[in-house]
Amino acid sequence: MNDLILNDSTYLDRLYIRRKLIAERFPDVIAANPIAQPAVAELYEWLFQIYLPRRFPTMFTLDAPHHLTNLVTNESIPLTPPPDATEALVTIGSHIDTDFLILLPSPNASNPAEPKSVLEAFVTCFPSGFSTRAKLGLKLADIHAPVPHYKQRLERSMDRFFATLPVGKIVRRTNWAVTTTTDLFMEVGTHLHLPDSDAARDADGAETAAAGEAKPRYEEEEVDIDSTVLRTERQTLHRLPKTGALVFGFKTYQYPIREIKEEGLGEVLAEAAEGLGKGNAPDMRVYKKGVVWGKSVCRFLRS
Repeated sequence: MNDLILNDSTYLDRLYIRRKLIAERFPDVIAANPIAQPAVAELYEWLFQIYLPRRFPTMFTLDAPHHLTNLVTNESIPLTPPPDATEALVTIGSHIDTDFLILLPSPNASNPAEPKSVLEAFVTCFPSGFSTRAKLGLKLADIHAPVPHYKQRLERSMDRFFATLPVGKIVRRTNWAVTTTTDLFMEVGTHLHLPDSDAARDADGAETAAAGEAKPRYEEEEVDIDSTVLRTERQTLHRLPKTGALVFGFKTYQYPIREIKEEGLGEVLAEAAEGLGKGNAPDMRVYKKGVVWGKSVCRFLRS
């Protein structure tokens, strides 16, 4: 529980970026369906009334009985959530450098004991290659439809895992990708899909339209190493005790490729990049755009 949310020296800089995105891209970074209001309120109360003042007492202090003070920004936060779920999410997203997606169960016709998880609310300032707004109201399987081999190898086990996660258990994992930009808000630009696939028609079409290109680029490119980073998300999943909603949280980190090489980890990352095309999901090399940046980055890491 202590590690559910982490803060570091980038806290203030990240808050500035988050608040700017919330002000300028509100429908894209924050949204909620009406059904999610009780869950958002429960998360808000738990974070501001209990978790933050206990876990980070040098950053947040209770000013009983109605407010919490953010000592870093010198701002007062109401302990009672506003009735509008999106307003509550604005406050959460403006004071915590973690993105949150709230999922609620939906009936599963094939197995009523294992309902499908549906995304009903989110504050996502730092998406990586997807529009969270476009995924609002979708089931877990539909959210992950573009991911190679998800339906064949992961859908059933993931639905079961999400449906049976008990209150009090927190799951943590990390992912990784290489991006050729340091932008934190990235709805497009990090993924490709095999040509002529359904995912390519759905996802790449939107991506290239946004980028103003005629078609997706599958060719190797020389990249600007100084703007290329290892991007990783520290992801957590837990269930709220009252509403039973699942809260998926992720904190985004970026590590310059040049810095990784200087630390002596160049060969490790190069081997990982080449490994994207191996194993039981070789399409992952295309999905993570390794076909574009892979050779250029690996040459640099080994030079």
